[in-house]
Amino acid sequence: MTKNEICQPIYDTYHALNAALQGEDLGLIKKLALELHAMTHPREVSGSDIPTIADTVFDYMRCGHRNLLVPREDYETDLHYAGTKTVPLCWYFWHTYRIEDLVSNLLMCNQKQIFDSTWQKAMNAPITDTGNALNREEAIALGKALDLNALYEYMIAVGKNSRRVIEGLSLEEIRSMVPEEWVMRILEEGGVTTDFRSVWLLVFWGRLTRGGMILTPLTSHHMMHLPACLNKILNERFI
Repeated sequence: MTKNEICQPIYDTYHALNAALQGEDLGLIKKLALELHAMTHPREVSGSDIPTIADTVFDYMRCGHRNLLVPREDYETDLHYAGTKTVPLCWYFWHTYRIEDLVSNLLMCNQKQIFDSTWQKAMNAPITDTGNALNREEAIALGKALDLNALYEYMIAVGKNSRRVIEGLSLEEIRSMVPEEWVMRILEEGGVTTDFRSVWLLVFWGRLTRGGMILTPLTSHHMMHLPACLNKILNERFI
């Protein structure tokens, strides 16, 4: 399969969800949100029998490619805020799931994030933030340090929790923004740093409704990075 054949159903579902968010059908919004979330996460998160793009990339990484360097994204979106434009595969999973954890819990629900000192120790993580501001050498060091089994368990815990969050939202909540103090909790808890390449995320997330958070940090953000990883894998004929 080509990258477009793999990714197009995800993009189609994204556009359908974006359209549904303009309407009043809460059931349809949640249905599409959960479908999109399932397509962008390992199949264990949703209980699906069908491997996903995330499964493919993680399995490839487990086969001795955890530190394979890939472009951070396929395009120039927000790369002027990035600490490096080239990252190891392992960085991607840390980055996207730390962001999903922070947004789904601290912002969407004002509850505790999943990540804590126990998870940090289990993953052997040298940082607590999303890794946005890391330079190339720092990103490589992160990739080498992380325990892949613990990282995978964290990913599954974050993904399953996000699905519960989505299922519990009302239409009013989906359309509303969150208080500024909820956003600032992310900085207080070490989810971002004061480096401008990291702290800008608070401005971006603070402007989103919860519906926008479903569309971006919880789903399409993964698709900012997965296709770049997939390009590398297709070139190696892993699929």
